[in-house]
Amino acid sequence: MNDPSMQTAHILIVDDNVEIVAFLKEAVLEPAGYKVTGALDGEEGLALAQTLHPDLILLDYDMPRMNGVQVLQALRDQDIALPVILITSHGSESVAVEVFRLGVLDYVPKPFTVSDLLASIERVLTLTRLRQERDALFEKLERTNSELLNRLRQLDTLYRVSKSVTTLQERDKLLERIVDAALYLTGAQDGQLILLDPETGNLTANVSREYWEKEYVTPVNLPDIQTQSLDLILNVPLEWGGKIVGSLTVSNKRNRKPLNPGNRRLLRMLGDYAAIAIENFRLLAEVEARREREKRELRELFQHYVSPSIVNHILENRHTIQPGGQLQTVAVLFADLREFMAFSASASPEALIHILNRHLTQAAGIILSEEGTLDKFMGDEIMAFFNAPLPQEDYALRAVRAAWRIQQSIHQTHELVPLHQRLRFGIGIATGEAVVGNVGAPDLVNYTVVGQIPNKAHMLQELAPAGKILICHHTYQLVKNMFHVQELPPVLFKGQQHPEPIYEVRAMLY
Repeated sequence: MNDPSMQTAHILIVDDNVEIVAFLKEAVLEPAGYKVTGALDGEEGLALAQTLHPDLILLDYDMPRMNGVQVLQALRDQDIALPVILITSHGSESVAVEVFRLGVLDYVPKPFTVSDLLASIERVLTLTRLRQERDALFEKLERTNSELLNRLRQLDTLYRVSKSVTTLQERDKLLERIVDAALYLTGAQDGQLILLDPETGNLTANVSREYWEKEYVTPVNLPDIQTQSLDLILNVPLEWGGKIVGSLTVSNKRNRKPLNPGNRRLLRMLGDYAAIAIENFRLLAEVEARREREKRELRELFQHYVSPSIVNHILENRHTIQPGGQLQTVAVLFADLREFMAFSASASPEALIHILNRHLTQAAGIILSEEGTLDKFMGDEIMAFFNAPLPQEDYALRAVRAAWRIQQSIHQTHELVPLHQRLRFGIGIATGEAVVGNVGAPDLVNYTVVGQIPNKAHMLQELAPAGKILICHHTYQLVKNMFHVQELPPVLFKGQQHPEPIYEVRAMLY
């Protein structure tokens, strides 16, 4: 929510489905900062509404004892004015008309998405807050001017109309709806909205409704807007940030029926809402553009660490990636280039980097093709893991298969390079539960795996001879039907009380 004052709003859920009440309360509303009370039928909901006076009611239509319409009617009969959002599987226009007549501010059909529901709640609370501010202001003025009672009814209509305007997200429909609202509020025949670029003054939009005569299709002179006083024409400027960005005009020039000068105030208020809605649309377009830019930047960044398919899945399902650290079963792979120290002693810096990068690039490409996550490069050593950030049912198979493919690929490459450049990897793989998450300082974090499993994988890598792959017993149990292995003498790993069998991968069966 954008408005901090809404974060303590009290919401009453009235629904006979216990699971829906629990879900909305515990999984949606309370995590969003709202105070929540639940009721399982209409009578209980009505009683709670009478005593608690919540800031908002989420009301089901079909319920035992009292249905949603009966609850609304009872609240109306008792002059209890509470904001209501109707949540129901009924989608007919007759139901919508009936409940809106009884004061419902929004209508959310089942099934609904959490984002749509939260957006509806925020809009209704915002509208309610604005109406409360309006009511407080006009209650004070009403004591000195009896005419304000009629204006109050008009303002209520204006706010309802403005709500439909400010929630539209298609530019053309938004502009047309603004003109329609102006005609509805003033009773005029024809309307026109123009938009100007505030920097250049160039026309950017011109929307007319009904039948404008030719001379009124041309935008009016903005400096003259506030002095226009013709009985047949009302027009107001659209202002935002201290700048005039357009004008809104209504006319009865065709039927020669004078317009009520008092409607200018309503038109000006609608113009304010229109300016806000238009600015919100512009900001929304900027936000969407920024999101697309960030998405593109994230894609370019993460493709260096995980496979393109994982990047696409993360960008489309960001809720699956939890912040912080969490305990998760993973397969961790360490691969270290043997003979590298001896080679570095005799090679030139250029040749050293070239050979090192060639081997590391070859290994990293295979890991990414198996949809593993590259954790880090440590000199001539690679760390990677599988089953995170996204779950993989065959994570152990992917890890061992990646190791086997690395060794086979390096062997094939060696046939094409001089003998002294033939470096080989020693690879260790361990599987089990580890903590996966962001580790580091506030300004520099690393998505990595910590715990006994990466330590075990690193120790297996240190034990692995050049060109060999060693795996732990747990990994063996998961891939024994896919690889031919040779059992080796047990090893006592750090943190364990008893030695554990380890295995050398000798061949891939299929």
